Amino acid sequence: MSFIDTLKRSLGFDEETREPVTSEYADDILENDFYIAPEQPFYEIILIRPRTVDDMDYVFDQIVEENNPVIVDLAFLENEGPDPFQMAGEKIKILRKEYKAEAISLCKGPDKNMIILTPPRIKIIKKE
Repeated sequence: MSFIDTLKRSLGFDEETREPVTSEYADDILENDFYIAPEQPFYEIILIRPRTVDDMDYVFDQIVEENNPVIVDLAFLENEGPDPFQMAGEKIKILRKEYKAEAISLCKGPDKNMIILTPPRIKIIKKE
């Protein structure tokens, strides 16, 4: 055995062939084609700047029916006056109380008021 062979073996690069350690059950599984389909294959994260009640209804449908998270920019409704902004707030309250959705403020400024709304099966974790 040469120095190079000894070095390879000591580093774990030996070229000896080893038989795989699997049971007959594992061989059966590997021979059959199968896959596990997720309940929902992907989530669309939607950014919307609602301007009307219909836009807020669309946000509501995306969260409740489609289970998609939505980033909502409420700045336009806030600048339109208290009534549209209050209506949006009421929709968000309903989502949180009745449908267990999560709502987190992302940023608030003069030209942006962004909130992320997620359905109950998507959890938001705040890391410090």
